[in-house]
Amino acid sequence: MALVFGLAALFWGLGWIAGVPMRVRWNMVLGLLVAVIAVHLILPDGHPLRLATGESAAPWLILSGVGALVALYRFGLGKLKDRAAPAPEPETPKGSFAGGELDRYVRHIVLRELGGPGQKKLKQAKVLVIGAGGLGAPALQYLAAAGIGTIGVIDDDEVDVGNLQRQVIHRDQDIGVPKVFSAERAMKAVNPFLEVRPYQRRLDPEIAEELFADYDVILDGTDNFTTRYLANDMAVKLGKPLISGALSQWEGQLSVFHPAQGGPCYQCIFPEAPAAGLAPSCAEAGVLGPLPGVIGSMMAVEAVKLITGAGQVLRGEMLIYDALWGETRKINLKPREDCPICKSRQ
Repeated sequence: MALVFGLAALFWGLGWIAGVPMRVRWNMVLGLLVAVIAVHLILPDGHPLRLATGESAAPWLILSGVGALVALYRFGLGKLKDRAAPAPEPETPKGSFAGGELDRYVRHIVLRELGGPGQKKLKQAKVLVIGAGGLGAPALQYLAAAGIGTIGVIDDDEVDVGNLQRQVIHRDQDIGVPKVFSAERAMKAVNPFLEVRPYQRRLDPEIAEELFADYDVILDGTDNFTTRYLANDMAVKLGKPLISGALSQWEGQLSVFHPAQGGPCYQCIFPEAPAAGLAPSCAEAGVLGPLPGVIGSMMAVEAVKLITGAGQVLRGEMLIYDALWGETRKINLKPREDCPICKSRQ
């Protein structure tokens, strides 16, 4: 009998080393057992093979019976577990609320201007944020917490230690990580019910139109005029509202550009990029750390208002916030008749 058990162990071990599935290894052992029983039933008494394998078929038949009972028991137990297991929860349809999700939006739902219908609009909305930096960081956080169903974020940069003074969506352990993935992780930590679409690349004319077409609202939190003009061009072309914010040292500004619903576009107000040195970047001129949080949060507020129809958005107006002196003012904005962007889309 030792010979048979040794062969069974050998088959099992070789199968394990070769990565053979467990079911196949059991079949190999079972085949060996069947062969041994056949030897005892076919060959005459005293045959060397019978002597080497226990002389009698009885022990092997008993072993086979015990094995069959164990296998039958395990099969029956598995069937009982399957019947007792709870049925899987049905998948939540896209745009619908999952179980318990509405509890996090109670403070929204009690607002007369939002309520349940407004929260459902937020759940079904798609918002694209260009840039996961100073303005994008707070905007993304509050959009996620507010319950926007789908949030896209496009940025080709990685988290740098110098970002952490103001880009609060990122952490020290995220240094060297692409900003879109760091932001995605932070947004999902705040609200696991939303869909985040990270695009680790720079916005360029090759993808802008197709990308914008899939979203309802565009937030521009970039720090260069090339991208700003491109975003404005595509938003006007597709009739999408563009929420634009900007920062400089102690001052921030934001507006909603949506010529399709009245008011100017971005290029109506800024016909051309300023000469070099006249509009230094945050890296060159510096910026107060909490200031992007103020303006970025206001951008998120404008997005919520646009989606739900609550209140009045900053269309045809620019809000300017001076943090150094604690002053806020608004100026009216008008379309420019000779604007090449608006004129070409009429």
